[in-house]
Amino acid sequence: MRVLLVEDFEPFARSLAQGLREAGYAVDTAANGEEALTHAFATPYDGILLDLMLPKLDGLTVLRRLRENGSPAGILVLTARDQVSDRVTGLDLGADDYLAKPFPFEELLARLRAVIRRRYQAPSNIVRVGDLELDATARAVRRGGRPIALSAREYGLLEYLAMRRGQVVTRAEIHDHVYDFAAEPGSNVVDVYVGYLRKKIDEGQAVKLIQTHRGLGYSLGVEA
Repeated sequence: MRVLLVEDFEPFARSLAQGLREAGYAVDTAANGEEALTHAFATPYDGILLDLMLPKLDGLTVLRRLRENGSPAGILVLTARDQVSDRVTGLDLGADDYLAKPFPFEELLARLRAVIRRRYQAPSNIVRVGDLELDATARAVRRGGRPIALSAREYGLLEYLAMRRGQVVTRAEIHDHVYDFAAEPGSNVVDVYVGYLRKKIDEGQAVKLIQTHRGLGYSLGVEA
């Protein structure tokens, strides 16, 4: 899943972005409100971590403009301002959740998972497709009860397909949700990673779960 981290204190932003990448997220960063809007209007982020006290445009203004323009991203507000009025204003403007600094990183990850689940209307961290089970909390995958080891990129691809299970997902959509600006993937990298994933998920299985829709893209599910 791809997230935008909006934070103007560079050491904290760098540390947080590194932790998010290690947790498997594709991460872009913005250091002020104007940059945040530029990124968010150009990219369909799954989640946005938004500080309130920002240069150029404050976080509440960014939040209001995102929702006025129909952004569906799950938005988690991060701020040192912990007044009840600030929380109420942020939630009324369309924030999905609110986390006061300082916070445990594990709590941030749990809240981020929750707002992204809400964005995809997924009721649980456990997603099942046929006999395939994906546990977003543990980042664990099993098929028929057998654990499957995936790289971070393979897991990110599978998680996105699982959130969109039953739908045809284009290569462009996969690129937008699995890779950040720094990744610079080649033109066929999506097909390559789908091949890696198919080998681990479907090889030797009577029922194939990763479907190719020629000229359209891919889907995760049992073929009709």
